[in-house]
Amino acid sequence: MGLTQGRASASATGDFEVFSEFLEKACGIVLGKNKEYLVKSRLRKILANHQIGSLSELVKRINAQPRGGLRSEVVDAMTTNETLWFRDSYPFEVLKTRILPDLAKRYPGQRLRIWSAACSSGQEPYSQSIIIDEFERTSLGQLRGGVQIVATDLSSKVLGEAKLGEYDSLALGRGLSDERLEKYFTPLDGRRWQVKPAIKQRIDFRAINLQDSYVTLGKFDVVFCRNVLIYFSADFKRDILTRIHATLKPGGYLFLGASEALNGLSHLYEMVQCRPGIMYIAK
Repeated sequence: MGLTQGRASASATGDFEVFSEFLEKACGIVLGKNKEYLVKSRLRKILANHQIGSLSELVKRINAQPRGGLRSEVVDAMTTNETLWFRDSYPFEVLKTRILPDLAKRYPGQRLRIWSAACSSGQEPYSQSIIIDEFERTSLGQLRGGVQIVATDLSSKVLGEAKLGEYDSLALGRGLSDERLEKYFTPLDGRRWQVKPAIKQRIDFRAINLQDSYVTLGKFDVVFCRNVLIYFSADFKRDILTRIHATLKPGGYLFLGASEALNGLSHLYEMVQCRPGIMYIAK
C-alpha cells in the first residue's frame, strides 16, 4: 500500500469512528467496525444532496446546527425500520389469551395501557389494536375501561407514516391475513389500504428517544420493546430495561425480541416461558 493510500484509509477509518461516536450519543446505536459499507449506503443520498464530502464533515455540519433538519435526516436513515404484522405471533396470542383476561380481572372497569416502544411504521401497535378488538368481540364487557396504546419511535419520518396508517399491498402481505385485511382496513386507490378508525383511535403516537426520560409516558400494564435492544451497548440495554421497569405497574408484562435477553436484572423481572417464546413480569 502506498503512502497516499495509507493516509486515505486512515482518514476513512477516522471518519467512521467520528460518525459512530455521534450516532451512539444521538440514539444509542453501536456500530460494529464492519458496518462502514452500511453507513455509506444509507447516507450516500444525504451526503450528495447536501454536498458533503465525508462523515467527519457531516458530523461537523450537524453539530453546527443541532436542531436542524440534517440531524433528523441522518437519524432516520440510520435507524432500522424493518417490521412485520404480528411479528413472531406468540406475543400477540399471549396478549389475547392470557394477558388481557388477567388484566381485565385485576383492574375491572379501569383503562389498561400498553407501550409499543420503537414502533417504526406502526405495524406492531396496529397489530396490538386488532388483537384487542378481537378479544373484545369474544369477551363482551371485560374491557369496560378500554385500552390505550402509546406507540413511540425516534424517527419522525416513520411516525408520520404510522399515524397515516396507509400501507401498500406488499407491506400488508408481510404477516397480515386476508381475513384481517378485509375486516380492519379500507381499500384505497393504487393497491393501498388504510387502517380503519376503530383500530387507529386507541393508539397515541409520540416521538420518544429511548435515551430520554420516560416520566411523561406514565405507567403501563404491558410494554413491547422488541428488536431494538440488539443495536445498543450492554450498559445502555440495562439502563433502558431498568427505566422501563419503572414505567410498569407491579405484575406488568414485558416482551422483548426473539433474539434479545434480559441479563442481570432478575431482581426486577421474572422470566415466564410462553411455549413458544418468553415474556417477563415486573416484580
